Amino acid sequence: MPTTGSPGTSEQVVRWHAFPDAAAFRDAAYAHVVDAAAAAIDQRQQFLLVLSGGNTPRDLYRALRAADTDWSRWHIYFGDERCLPCDDPERNSVMAADAWLDHVAIPSSQRHVMAAELGATMAARQYALDLRGVGEFDLVLLGLGEDGHTASLFAGHDWGVSKDSADALAVVDAPKPPLQRVSLSAKRLSRTRAALFLVAGESKRHAVKAWHANADIPAASIRPPTGVDVLLDASLLSR
Repeated sequence: MPTTGSPGTSEQVVRWHAFPDAAAFRDAAYAHVVDAAAAAIDQRQQFLLVLSGGNTPRDLYRALRAADTDWSRWHIYFGDERCLPCDDPERNSVMAADAWLDHVAIPSSQRHVMAAELGATMAARQYALDLRGVGEFDLVLLGLGEDGHTASLFAGHDWGVSKDSADALAVVDAPKPPLQRVSLSAKRLSRTRAALFLVAGESKRHAVKAWHANADIPAASIRPPTGVDVLLDASLLSR
Protein backbone atom coordinates (compact mmCIF):
# COMPACT_ATOMS: atom_id res chain seq x y z
CA MET A 1 0.00 0.00 0.00
CA PRO A 2 1.17 3.58 -0.53
CA THR A 3 2.98 5.33 2.25
CA THR A 4 0.84 8.37 2.94
CA GLY A 5 1.70 11.54 4.76
CA SER A 6 3.22 14.89 4.02
CA PRO A 7 6.75 15.49 2.74
CA GLY A 8 6.26 19.26 2.71
CA THR A 9 3.19 20.85 4.21
CA SER A 10 0.31 19.16 6.04
CA GLU A 11 -1.99 19.70 3.06
CA GLN A 12 -1.23 20.19 -0.60
CA VAL A 13 -1.87 23.74 -1.79
CA VAL A 14 -2.94 23.70 -5.44
CA ARG A 15 -3.35 26.65 -7.80
CA TRP A 16 -5.29 25.70 -10.93
CA HIS A 17 -4.58 27.55 -14.20
CA ALA A 18 -6.87 26.69 -17.13
CA PHE A 19 -6.09 27.52 -20.77
CA PRO A 20 -8.33 27.48 -23.84
CA ASP A 21 -5.91 25.88 -26.30
CA ALA A 22 -2.53 24.19 -26.69
CA ALA A 23 -0.71 27.37 -27.71
CA ALA A 24 -1.80 29.29 -24.62
CA PHE A 25 -0.93 26.28 -22.48
CA ARG A 26 2.57 26.02 -23.97
CA ASP A 27 3.21 29.75 -23.73
CA ALA A 28 2.24 29.84 -20.05
CA ALA A 29 4.50 26.88 -19.28
CA TYR A 30 7.34 28.51 -21.21
CA ALA A 31 6.96 31.77 -19.28
CA HIS A 32 6.90 29.89 -15.99
CA VAL A 33 10.17 28.09 -16.76
CA VAL A 34 12.12 31.04 -18.16
CA ASP A 35 10.97 33.33 -15.34
CA ALA A 36 12.03 30.76 -12.75
CA ALA A 37 15.38 30.40 -14.49
CA ALA A 38 15.99 34.14 -14.59
CA ALA A 39 15.16 34.53 -10.90
CA ALA A 40 17.32 31.57 -9.84
CA ILE A 41 20.32 32.69 -11.90
CA ASP A 42 20.00 36.24 -10.60
CA GLN A 43 19.70 35.16 -6.97
CA ARG A 44 21.81 31.99 -6.79
CA GLN A 45 23.84 31.91 -10.05
CA GLN A 46 22.36 28.56 -11.07
CA PHE A 47 19.03 27.01 -12.04
CA LEU A 48 18.19 23.49 -10.85
CA LEU A 49 15.38 22.09 -12.99
CA VAL A 50 13.71 18.67 -12.81
CA LEU A 51 12.15 17.47 -16.06
CA SER A 52 9.00 15.49 -16.65
CA GLY A 53 8.66 12.86 -19.36
CA GLY A 54 5.77 11.71 -21.51
CA ASN A 55 4.26 13.57 -24.44
CA THR A 56 2.74 16.60 -22.71
CA PRO A 57 5.95 18.64 -22.20
CA ARG A 58 7.36 17.99 -25.68
CA ASP A 59 6.10 21.26 -27.21
CA LEU A 60 7.39 23.20 -24.20
CA TYR A 61 10.82 21.63 -24.58
CA ARG A 62 10.95 22.53 -28.26
CA ALA A 63 9.98 26.12 -27.46
CA LEU A 64 12.73 26.37 -24.85
CA ARG A 65 15.37 26.03 -27.55
CA ALA A 66 14.82 29.73 -28.28
CA ALA A 67 15.05 30.95 -24.68
CA ASP A 68 17.37 33.92 -24.10
CA THR A 69 19.29 32.64 -21.10
CA ASP A 70 22.73 31.67 -19.84
CA TRP A 71 22.61 27.93 -20.50
CA SER A 72 25.85 27.41 -18.60
CA ARG A 73 23.91 28.05 -15.38
CA TRP A 74 21.28 25.35 -15.98
CA HIS A 75 21.44 22.01 -14.20
CA ILE A 76 19.00 19.38 -15.49
CA TYR A 77 17.62 16.48 -13.44
CA PHE A 78 14.87 13.96 -14.20
CA GLY A 79 11.83 13.11 -12.11
CA ASP A 80 11.73 9.53 -13.36
CA GLU A 81 12.99 7.21 -16.04
CA ARG A 82 12.03 3.94 -17.70
CA CYS A 83 14.52 1.08 -17.42
CA LEU A 84 15.29 0.75 -21.12
CA PRO A 85 18.49 0.95 -23.19
CA CYS A 86 20.08 4.39 -22.97
CA ASP A 87 19.17 5.25 -26.58
CA ASP A 88 15.60 3.94 -26.50
CA PRO A 89 13.18 6.61 -27.80
CA GLU A 90 10.74 5.73 -24.99
CA ARG A 91 13.16 7.04 -22.39
CA ASN A 92 12.40 10.47 -20.94
CA SER A 93 16.02 11.52 -21.30
CA VAL A 94 16.01 10.71 -25.03
CA MET A 95 12.78 12.63 -25.63
CA ALA A 96 14.11 15.69 -23.78
CA ALA A 97 17.42 15.52 -25.63
CA ASP A 98 15.78 15.25 -29.04
CA ALA A 99 13.23 17.98 -28.38
CA TRP A 100 15.49 20.43 -26.58
CA LEU A 101 18.68 19.57 -24.70
CA ASP A 102 20.79 18.56 -27.69
CA HIS A 103 20.03 21.95 -29.27
CA VAL A 104 21.30 24.24 -26.49
CA ALA A 105 24.60 24.80 -24.72
CA ILE A 106 23.92 23.22 -21.34
CA PRO A 107 27.23 21.53 -20.36
CA SER A 108 26.97 17.75 -20.55
CA SER A 109 28.23 17.50 -16.96
CA GLN A 110 25.11 19.43 -15.90
CA ARG A 111 22.66 17.04 -17.55
CA HIS A 112 22.06 14.48 -14.82
CA VAL A 113 20.53 11.49 -16.61
CA MET A 114 19.37 8.45 -14.64
CA ALA A 115 21.36 5.33 -15.51
CA ALA A 116 18.13 3.35 -15.80
CA GLU A 117 19.70 0.89 -18.24
CA LEU A 118 21.40 -0.63 -15.16
CA GLY A 119 18.04 -1.73 -13.74
CA ALA A 120 15.77 -0.07 -11.22
CA THR A 121 17.58 -0.97 -8.01
CA MET A 122 21.08 -0.02 -9.06
CA ALA A 123 19.95 3.09 -10.94
CA ALA A 124 17.93 4.37 -7.99
CA ARG A 125 20.87 3.85 -5.65
CA GLN A 126 23.21 5.68 -8.02
CA TYR A 127 20.86 8.62 -8.59
CA ALA A 128 20.36 9.05 -4.85
CA LEU A 129 24.15 9.33 -4.57
CA ASP A 130 24.20 11.84 -7.44
CA LEU A 131 21.72 14.00 -5.51
CA ARG A 132 23.81 14.12 -2.36
CA GLY A 133 24.79 17.72 -1.74
CA VAL A 134 22.04 19.03 -4.03
CA GLY A 135 19.75 21.28 -2.04
CA GLU A 136 16.36 22.58 -3.07
CA PHE A 137 15.47 22.35 -6.71
CA ASP A 138 14.34 25.63 -8.22
CA LEU A 139 11.56 24.13 -10.33
CA VAL A 140 10.11 20.63 -10.68
CA LEU A 141 8.06 19.82 -13.79
CA LEU A 142 5.55 17.01 -13.41
CA GLY A 143 2.75 15.35 -15.34
CA LEU A 144 -0.41 13.51 -14.40
CA GLY A 145 -1.27 10.01 -15.52
CA GLU A 146 -4.75 8.73 -16.28
CA ASP A 147 -4.65 6.87 -12.97
CA GLY A 148 -3.41 9.87 -10.98
CA HIS A 149 0.26 8.90 -10.95
CA THR A 150 3.04 11.42 -11.30
CA ALA A 151 6.67 10.72 -12.16
CA SER A 152 6.68 6.93 -11.57
CA LEU A 153 4.79 7.10 -8.29
CA PHE A 154 1.81 4.79 -8.71
CA ALA A 155 -1.23 3.99 -6.57
CA GLY A 156 -0.62 0.93 -4.41
CA HIS A 157 3.13 1.58 -4.28
CA ASP A 158 5.46 3.41 -1.92
CA TRP A 159 5.46 7.09 -2.86
CA GLY A 160 8.40 7.90 -0.63
CA VAL A 161 6.81 10.50 1.62
CA SER A 162 8.28 9.52 4.99
CA LYS A 163 11.21 11.35 6.54
CA ASP A 164 13.54 8.41 5.95
CA SER A 165 12.51 7.79 2.33
CA ALA A 166 15.32 7.64 -0.18
CA ASP A 167 15.62 10.44 -2.70
CA ALA A 168 15.26 7.95 -5.57
CA LEU A 169 13.03 4.87 -5.58
CA ALA A 170 13.30 1.62 -7.52
CA VAL A 171 9.99 0.62 -9.10
CA VAL A 172 10.08 -3.05 -10.12
CA ASP A 173 6.39 -3.78 -10.69
CA ALA A 174 4.86 -0.74 -12.36
CA PRO A 175 1.23 -1.21 -13.46
CA LYS A 176 2.16 -0.23 -17.02
CA PRO A 177 5.19 -1.15 -19.14
CA PRO A 178 8.03 -1.09 -18.68
CA LEU A 179 7.70 -2.72 -15.28
CA GLN A 180 11.03 -1.40 -14.03
CA ARG A 181 11.44 2.33 -13.52
CA VAL A 182 13.30 4.81 -11.34
CA SER A 183 11.50 7.73 -9.71
CA LEU A 184 12.39 10.56 -7.40
CA SER A 185 10.43 10.15 -4.19
CA ALA A 186 7.60 12.49 -3.25
CA LYS A 187 9.78 13.73 -0.42
CA ARG A 188 12.57 14.71 -2.83
CA LEU A 189 10.24 16.16 -5.46
CA SER A 190 8.75 18.33 -2.70
CA ARG A 191 12.14 19.83 -1.88
CA THR A 192 11.71 22.57 -4.45
CA ARG A 193 11.02 26.26 -4.59
CA ALA A 194 8.28 25.66 -7.17
CA ALA A 195 6.44 22.72 -8.72
CA LEU A 196 4.56 22.92 -12.01
CA PHE A 197 2.20 20.19 -13.26
CA LEU A 198 1.45 20.09 -16.99
CA VAL A 199 -1.83 18.30 -17.68
CA ALA A 200 -3.36 17.89 -21.13
CA GLY A 201 -5.62 15.42 -22.89
CA GLU A 202 -9.15 14.11 -22.43
CA SER A 203 -7.80 10.90 -20.91
CA LYS A 204 -6.76 12.88 -17.82
CA ARG A 205 -10.31 14.02 -17.00
CA HIS A 206 -11.00 11.38 -14.33
CA ALA A 207 -7.65 12.00 -12.60
CA VAL A 208 -8.19 15.76 -12.60
CA LYS A 209 -11.66 15.30 -11.13
CA ALA A 210 -10.29 13.05 -8.39
CA TRP A 211 -7.46 15.45 -7.61
CA HIS A 212 -9.83 18.42 -7.57
CA ALA A 213 -11.97 16.49 -5.06
CA ASN A 214 -8.93 16.00 -2.77
CA ALA A 215 -8.61 12.27 -3.49
CA ASP A 216 -5.51 10.53 -2.17
CA ILE A 217 -3.72 10.10 -5.50
CA PRO A 218 0.06 10.14 -6.04
CA ALA A 219 0.01 13.65 -7.54
CA ALA A 220 -1.39 14.95 -4.26
CA SER A 221 1.72 13.73 -2.40
CA ILE A 222 3.89 16.46 -3.94
CA ARG A 223 3.75 19.17 -1.29
CA PRO A 224 6.43 21.83 -1.40
CA PRO A 225 5.93 24.64 1.13
CA THR A 226 5.07 27.04 -1.71
CA GLY A 227 2.31 24.77 -3.07
CA VAL A 228 1.98 23.55 -6.65
CA ASP A 229 0.73 25.15 -9.85
CA VAL A 230 -1.29 23.07 -12.29
CA LEU A 231 -1.57 24.14 -15.92
CA LEU A 232 -4.32 22.30 -17.77
CA ASP A 233 -6.85 22.33 -20.59
CA ALA A 234 -9.86 24.41 -19.56
CA SER A 235 -12.12 21.62 -20.84
CA LEU A 236 -10.82 19.29 -18.11
CA LEU A 237 -12.48 21.40 -15.42
CA SER A 238 -15.87 21.39 -17.14
CA ARG A 239 -18.70 18.86 -16.77
